[in-house]
Amino acid sequence: MSADTVTQTARQALGSACSQVEEARQGDDVDGVRPTMVARPTDVDQVAEVLRAAAAHRLTVVLRGRGTKLAWGTAPRSADVLLDVSGLDQVLDHAAGDLIAVAQAGATLADLQHVVAGGGQRLALDETLPGASVGGTLATNTSGPGRMAVGTARDLVIGMTVVRADGVVAKSGGRVVKNVAGYDLGKLMIGSHGTLAVIVDATFRLHPLPQARRWISVEADTPAAAAAQAGAVIHSQCVPAAVEVHQPPQGRPSVHVLLEGRPDGVQGRAETVLGLLGSAAQVTDAAPADWGVLPWPTGDPGAGRATALKLTFVLSGLADVLAAARQCPAAVTLRGSAGAGVLHAAVAPGSATDDVATCVAQLREVCRRLGGTVVVLDAAPAVKSAVDVWGPVAAIDLMRRVKDQFDPDHRLAPGRFIGGI
Repeated sequence: MSADTVTQTARQALGSACSQVEEARQGDDVDGVRPTMVARPTDVDQVAEVLRAAAAHRLTVVLRGRGTKLAWGTAPRSADVLLDVSGLDQVLDHAAGDLIAVAQAGATLADLQHVVAGGGQRLALDETLPGASVGGTLATNTSGPGRMAVGTARDLVIGMTVVRADGVVAKSGGRVVKNVAGYDLGKLMIGSHGTLAVIVDATFRLHPLPQARRWISVEADTPAAAAAQAGAVIHSQCVPAAVEVHQPPQGRPSVHVLLEGRPDGVQGRAETVLGLLGSAAQVTDAAPADWGVLPWPTGDPGAGRATALKLTFVLSGLADVLAAARQCPAAVTLRGSAGAGVLHAAVAPGSATDDVATCVAQLREVCRRLGGTVVVLDAAPAVKSAVDVWGPVAAIDLMRRVKDQFDPDHRLAPGRFIGGI
């Protein structure tokens, strides 16, 4: 639906549904698509009312949290209403004795971590983009170094409240870790890019803050050497909390190991890791620069932005992936988890579109052989037009059936996800 077909009646219905509704402006663009209206609800009831009004007037709806990943995926085919949930920004509960916390979708991860830290706890989910919201992190299933030890958001969410496309509020899970009541709706919503329902709050299981943390870092002579050093630590008895690798376009790659636990245990394991990494390795109590942060600059939605990739592969394939990045025709920076087989890549801004497309094809072929995938998270419009952003997906027919069940009219973020879902 175009801007001039959002009728006055529809505008009035949205205004009645939500306390703050206004015309979209330049900063409200979604990957180059300008919405017509922006609705900013402040509670779950208003979210439900907005979606009911949108359904009644056949309006498409795209979601926004804090806007840190709004250009990820493919551009929506239509965006009549931008549903901004940043007003749902509260940490609703922290039950320290039960190791759980409940936060609304618009709350930032940083705010949630601050609250639970007061009880000596943490959500073991890394803030890979500064200012990221809880809802946006779940919708895109982003994670950082901690994924090696505790998994991703799917392993940490034990309950969720969502609003369906028809405005019906649905809940799954609960406030206990061992909860088997009903279908695990939360796992389905995580990583769905807002195409199935609107996440309004989530319940997380927490972990105690470690008594001690140490990082051991070393530069390797070659990509193969970096992979060998990372592998030695991963397969040792040191129980690392994270093993990260960083490879610039030129120069030496580096390996960073995080150890957590009791001070005496961390000290002993650090000595073992030093023996594995060699005399050039160094121990520090401070995280390395850019620890857990995605390797591309943020804040540039224009044509000159970097191409952002997510690569997955079996752990034994790390050396091949690092070598393939060095063989690309454009400059590629890699950073991510050697211990989980997940790396993020940034193809330098300003690279020729054909070179970027070649990089994606080469890396995708290597990762395919290694049992993984390459997804283009973000890129300039010319690049998104030249490559298959999502790549081949075996379960696409099942995903389409799920979309049809949750959003039969395809009004939530149409075209944003795999296969144009």
